Amino acid sequence: QVSVLYFARSAELAGLRCETLSVPREITSLQLWEEIVRVHPRLAVIQDQVVFAVQQEYVLLGDQLLLLQPGDEVAIIPPISGG
Repeated sequence: QVSVLYFARSAELAGLRCETLSVPREITSLQLWEEIVRVHPRLAVIQDQVVFAVQQEYVLLGDQLLLLQPGDEVAIIPPISGG
């Protein structure tokens, strides 16, 4: 189980700020995103702009293999605009 934190637009789309999800221990970043979208389909609209952070380290969506530990923190960070 990992702790998923949603920020800004991702929190609006998911309808919550955090939750615990059960996911495989070994999973690619893209597969992890797909698991999250399966639970919250509305998040699919930000897939091309979203940034993941696992244990406060940025991760690109793709084939990168993640080795998750119980209680790891996964943050969903949508694009942030501003000047």
